[in-house]
Amino acid sequence: MGNAKLLLVEDEPFLAKVVEDSLKQKGYTVSYAADGKKGYNLFLNHKFDLLILDVMLPYTDGFTLAKQIRKNDNNTPILFLTAKTETADLIEGYKSGGNDYLKKPFSLEELFLRVDELLKRNQKQTPINLSEISIGKYNFSYHKQELCIGDDIIKLSNREAGLLLLLYKNKNTLTDRKTALITLWGDDSFFNTRTMDVFITRLRKHLKKDSEVEILNARGIGYKLIC
Repeated sequence: MGNAKLLLVEDEPFLAKVVEDSLKQKGYTVSYAADGKKGYNLFLNHKFDLLILDVMLPYTDGFTLAKQIRKNDNNTPILFLTAKTETADLIEGYKSGGNDYLKKPFSLEELFLRVDELLKRNQKQTPINLSEISIGKYNFSYHKQELCIGDDIIKLSNREAGLLLLLYKNKNTLTDRKTALITLWGDDSFFNTRTMDVFITRLRKHLKKDSEVEILNARGIGYKLIC
């Protein structure tokens, strides 16, 4: 993934220089902008594999920039760099089209991991027929909210279907717990965390007729659908 083209939009000169130089040392091609307006112009004129956007930017903030980008491009992953940690800010970020968050201050090792994971995830993504998804021996229809194996038809709740689809989109890789909670429940409160655990248990029961299908739990981090 080291030859990927990245766009970095960050208005703190020292941090931007450190991040840009470090990513280049990893083999990435990095284009840099110090404000949202310049970042958007670079996006319009070049093809990038990943966008790294600071939230607090001059002229156009990171959330607004992401919304502008998503009007033209729904696929290129967006990683937000932010000092904001309130749940409302996280929700706004995901609603604006962000794929992941990295909270300041952060280590370069964590940045490299997030960048690599987003690039791998995006590379694997292909258009999904929501009416015919194969999960091991099961056929899953998201629109009908049905999970079928042989002659057995399992009716899923809206939440079960949404969670299973999210796990499937990231199959064989880790689905981040916070991302799942904010995407499906709107926040990552303790109550919603416990509720999601219940739905994971239900999905495991639904999928138990195929021993090759598993939902693994990385405690406190997320879940992985193996199929």
